[in-house]
Amino acid sequence: MNKYKILILFLAGIAAYFLITFLVLRFYPDDPAQMAWMDREAFNARYIARLNTDGSIKQEYLIGRLGSPDITEAFQHQDQVYQLLYYRTHRKAADGITTTDECTALLFIDRRLSASGDDAVQQYQAVQSDVSRLR
Repeated sequence: MNKYKILILFLAGIAAYFLITFLVLRFYPDDPAQMAWMDREAFNARYIARLNTDGSIKQEYLIGRLGSPDITEAFQHQDQVYQLLYYRTHRKAADGITTTDECTALLFIDRRLSASGDDAVQQYQAVQSDVSRLR
């Protein structure tokens, strides 16, 4: 009888461990501000890769999830606000300075995500050059 009691307690302990682990992983969100730089880069890269650029993601939501961007560019044209947010996703040089080539760009038009990566930079620069020619 004593052996069964020990076995039941052992199995209950393992079940409790897995339950607590599941609950922590499921309900305790990642906080990029508290991560080491390597973890933050990996988190940003994974998160950005899953984003849908159909305009359904609002800028406030994304900043709440990823934190403040590392680099930002913006301009306004004809009542539309174009914002290019850069989040560091890979490190090239250990110089302490984050550059755009170490980041993934996210283009927001009127605070809605419309493109990411190289497409975001190209669209932003195309609109910006059109605006510059009109002035």
